Amino acid sequence: MTDSGRPATGGSATLKRLGARLRGLAGKAIDDYRMIERGDRVMVCLSGGKDSYTMLELLRSLQRSAPVPFELLAVNLDQKQPGFPQHVLPEYLESIGMPYRILAQDTYRVVKRVIPEGRTMCGLCSRLRRGALYSFAARAGFTKIALGHHRDDMVETLFLNMFYHSRLKAMPPKLLSDDGKHVVIRPLAYCKESDIAEYAQQQGFPVMPCNLCGSQETLQRKAIKQMLSEWERRHPGRVENVFRALTAVAPSQLADRDLFDFAGLGSRHSGPPADGAAWLLGVPAADSVDEPVIVDFKDD
Repeated sequence: MTDSGRPATGGSATLKRLGARLRGLAGKAIDDYRMIERGDRVMVCLSGGKDSYTMLELLRSLQRSAPVPFELLAVNLDQKQPGFPQHVLPEYLESIGMPYRILAQDTYRVVKRVIPEGRTMCGLCSRLRRGALYSFAARAGFTKIALGHHRDDMVETLFLNMFYHSRLKAMPPKLLSDDGKHVVIRPLAYCKESDIAEYAQQQGFPVMPCNLCGSQETLQRKAIKQMLSEWERRHPGRVENVFRALTAVAPSQLADRDLFDFAGLGSRHSGPPADGAAWLLGVPAADSVDEPVIVDFKDD
């Protein structure tokens, strides 16, 4: 039997070791980034995929042994996708005694109306979903919102932003929403996707596919996944090294002038140089123009 009372589909010893490893990594991430504190009310966003099921299971396990009290509520948004099995999540959550709330908002119809046929709907769909969940979190008074993104998601996002948006930006383990109202946490930040997939299979989670709308993840993300998979096959540990690099940033060794004061580094003068950088651009500075010399001849 698993911790949640359901029969495991894999070997119990293997499941225990894997569960212990994932639990330890989630616990370390929570501690490192101070994700959960005494009295927190955590909204656990449950999509029905392997990642969110695993996150919920680990948080419930950690809650039982945590030195501080905090609340968990599983929340799912029914976006009215055709064929969505509405009974699966309630039945599962009730079977493990997990408090939950199912929200309903027909974002599917909005996305279908806005996005041209044949184009991926994931971007707009996720924004609408995030807006609905944030609104509920504000109304219900949650102090933290837990999302199921893992280490591989964070590394993929780094390369997506680098390759397609010219930005050195990934997906942080903890963030404050743009409006400043919500603290978002990612307890699986240290967990790799392959471990999560194996754990979800062994736990027998009733995983629901994320293609009910007929849309698939972008070709860009697929290309990044394939690249990282090939790297990992040829050089085991490379993805982990990239992730660790995200935790050991040296601003002075990059080139972002907003992040580090390169202009003031080693400068012998305070303030900006006269006429800015005009002299570097081949524009004569105002004070470099030859001024006429006026000589006042006076009679002796």
